[in-house]
Amino acid sequence: MNIFQDETTAEYNRQRIQTEFEQIRLERLARKSRVYHPGRFERLMFNFANWMITTGKQLRKRYEIPEVKRVNPPSKRFAH
Repeated sequence: MNIFQDETTAEYNRQRIQTEFEQIRLERLARKSRVYHPGRFERLMFNFANWMITTGKQLRKRYEIPEVKRVNPPSKRFAH
């Protein structure tokens, strides 16, 4: 091998290593910026919690004593 072949091989290796480093950097960046996708358990718990909240609201509406607005004030008559 002559000097020019050694320099060409060294430059080729340098560029190959540089592209590998760039690829690794991009893979790390993509891993960090990945969107969170909940699994089956997380989705199940989320839906269960929402169901409990809506059911609780419906039960409160059903069983809490509603305020009744009276048009006339109660009279002071007593049954004898």
